[in-house]
Amino acid sequence: MALKVWLNDGLVDAQDAKVSVFDHGLLYGDGVFEGIRVYGSKVFELDAHLKRLYESAKVIRLDIGMSIEDMAKATEETVKANNISDGYIRLVVTRGIGNLGLNPFTCEKAQIIIIADKIQLYPQELYEKGLKVICGCTIRNHPLAIPPQVKSLNYLNNILAKIEAIDAGAQEVIMFNHEGFIAEASGDNVFIVKNSVLCTPPIQAGALEGITRNVVMSLAAAENIEVVQKNLTRFDLYVADEVFLTGSAAEVIAVVEIDSRKIADSKPGPVTQLLRKRFFDYAHGRSK
Repeated sequence: MALKVWLNDGLVDAQDAKVSVFDHGLLYGDGVFEGIRVYGSKVFELDAHLKRLYESAKVIRLDIGMSIEDMAKATEETVKANNISDGYIRLVVTRGIGNLGLNPFTCEKAQIIIIADKIQLYPQELYEKGLKVICGCTIRNHPLAIPPQVKSLNYLNNILAKIEAIDAGAQEVIMFNHEGFIAEASGDNVFIVKNSVLCTPPIQAGALEGITRNVVMSLAAAENIEVVQKNLTRFDLYVADEVFLTGSAAEVIAVVEIDSRKIADSKPGPVTQLLRKRFFDYAHGRSK
């Protein structure tokens, strides 16, 4: 069956889902998006994702032109049309078609694109063995340039950091903010475990307020694991008992080596394994 894509007002065949070369999403990265998981045919944390999408749009003064309720229905309809049981949704809202100038208000109508398909960010082997990552030189965008809570289409900052990881033969890269504190990975949130305490950078450090991040923190609290949001440094990474990343595409995945320094005993630690299991139980409706 041909993939169906939601384009503005309804579903079309993927081959007919086309974007104008004058769309400001293409010309300037002007727009917002969400990456959302589907587990057991149910869209994961849809309300939280749409809340973030609409808040991001509000910050950049992008009128989506569709109610949040209708967006939820369109998302679920796209999943159903493609028979997605376990998969991934990319929901994109661009500024729409305008002229070649920067003025966003020449764009008369936002463009809505919803894709539902399969995804596997990392091979299963890496979920079992863990990732090797590096600390990058490309710093996270300054929060006064664009708030880190905005999930915008302009991902060049993250892409440049990802190139560093690829060139170094690593699977991911840790990005720092302008003050030298950990912000996030190129596409994931960062957690460390030290002395049985789970720590993650605060949003103010330049991290996206990840949906999976928030779920994992709640699951940890339910397991009576102390959770602290605080500024973390490169030193904290090197001496951590465990390190792991979270994200809609990555889910929960361990880090076992950073800048050629082994983390603990070079395998996913007990807290990481517990939270990964609890996350999948929660995602598949086996726990609350």
